[in-house]
Amino acid sequence: MSGYWAGILSLLAINIVFAYGIFLPVATGQLNLGGAGFYAIGAYSAAYLSFQYDMPLVVTVAAGFVLAGVIGFLIAFPILRTRGVYLVLATFAFAEVVGGLILNSETLGGAMGLPVPTYVDYEVPIAAAVIVTLIVFYIMSTRFGLVMRAVHDDEVVSDLMGVNIRGVQVTAFAIGAAFAGLAGVLYAHTYTYVEIQGFNALMSIYVLLYVLLGGTQTAWGPLAGAAFFTLLPEVFRAVVPAANAFIASLIGYEGVVSPPDASWRFVILGVFTVLMMVFRPEGMITRTMIERLRLRRAPDSASREATV
Repeated sequence: MSGYWAGILSLLAINIVFAYGIFLPVATGQLNLGGAGFYAIGAYSAAYLSFQYDMPLVVTVAAGFVLAGVIGFLIAFPILRTRGVYLVLATFAFAEVVGGLILNSETLGGAMGLPVPTYVDYEVPIAAAVIVTLIVFYIMSTRFGLVMRAVHDDEVVSDLMGVNIRGVQVTAFAIGAAFAGLAGVLYAHTYTYVEIQGFNALMSIYVLLYVLLGGTQTAWGPLAGAAFFTLLPEVFRAVVPAANAFIASLIGYEGVVSPPDASWRFVILGVFTVLMMVFRPEGMITRTMIERLRLRRAPDSASREATV
């Protein structure tokens, strides 16, 4: 496999793990804009242990996963006392605090960042993405997943039915933080260098877009959203110059057709994003879509059994 496709697959796998880290809190009705903070915690813990103590991969993965999860659990109690836009601002402020602490820490390299000696190829992020995906699908199929959806749909009714809303939200937030930390660990070992400037507010916004536009009603949503936003810019990288040449030939232009600026593919991606918000406000994959697909498959299976 070429280095280009290995890099794309690694990035896709990391984005899927990161998206599931944000999906779990969102599935309980909490908009988490602090993803970059947990991502940075995982990445820097792996980088520090690998660079300073030459720890093996299994230790850095466990450390980043557990540390981000524990911090997520501890801050969930004060942060989840807020609601709506204040919750969004509180999680955003957490990410900014983490970034500020790392930026002013000489131990963590400050603005210069840290090198990461241990490199992992694309097989490791892909394996991690598969495992995390299966875990999230399992969680959403259990009684706890059903309670998460109930809390997301109506907190008041869930409370009346005896659901421990705070416990469900804190658990989902902590597990999501651990997955975001794991994504950071994979990022550190894949790109072998971490610097805090890369863990900014845009990162938190992008991963939240993966989840919201992919769909928050089922576990398929983050998978679709991460794949869409990771792969589509690469598709446009090949399609946009070809479309430019086709249009030039269509209008009879016979001169040299220079390729369009690379930024055009992000302009087109922005247009696609706005159109999706307009025509699919509940996301690409919804619960209704999944149920319709199941209903279509059910009569087909029944007819095959009757034939046999």
